[in-house]
Amino acid sequence: MNLSQVAAQLYTVRDHCRSALELAVTARKIRAIGYPAVQLSGLGPIDDREIVAIMRGEGLAICATHEPAADILERPEKVIDRLQRLGCRLTAYPYPQGVDLADPVQVDRLIRQLDAAGARLRAAGCMLGYHHHALEFASLDGTLILDRILAGARPENLVAELDVYWVRCGGGDPVDWCRRLRGRLPFIHLKDHHLAADNRPEPCELGAGSLPFREIVAAAEAAGCEWFIVEQDTCPGDPFDSLKISFDYLAAELIA
Repeated sequence: MNLSQVAAQLYTVRDHCRSALELAVTARKIRAIGYPAVQLSGLGPIDDREIVAIMRGEGLAICATHEPAADILERPEKVIDRLQRLGCRLTAYPYPQGVDLADPVQVDRLIRQLDAAGARLRAAGCMLGYHHHALEFASLDGTLILDRILAGARPENLVAELDVYWVRCGGGDPVDWCRRLRGRLPFIHLKDHHLAADNRPEPCELGAGSLPFREIVAAAEAAGCEWFIVEQDTCPGDPFDSLKISFDYLAAELIA
């Protein structure tokens, strides 16, 4: 993993990205930590031209986005237009909002919609990923839901945005999943996993939990991963401090 492949997920600092002014301050802080790129998610209503200008001004690449689920499934041309404005080719379906994952009819309809949307994005030079949580590790008709989604859509139309924390929460092995997704894993979310005092899982800074990141990164690299994106859904204090702790861990332990 090279430094140029590391990014910060802006969802981590979403409370500091509500306006263009806040985003500019946030971008400056992230670049000062050392991150060369960001994934856009959780931003306020900021014009794409302002986003591009802010990121360019701070020397940050835009490696990927999350787009609204309805836009991806029902208005893929809108997503394509936005990605082209941002100069970015990767996006992910963020969450199966309104889909009952226990209903095979609804899941199969979602798969068809994702495959069709992914084909539209691919034709435009973009790429659609599926961003999972723990709920996709439940079984449906004897098969993991995530397996069903990825097997049902054509690999050229739908890739995976693996999240190693949610893999662990779902009872899976992140290293094994990286290996299984060879050729279908252009981006990955890195966040560590630990158990709180009440035995409830919580995300934490890289190196502060139980996940084997040296093995994860090696397996992801072998799978062809292009972007290693640091995310922390909730932080114990200042989210910029959490992003710095994770970056410093990567810099000391894993960045070539």
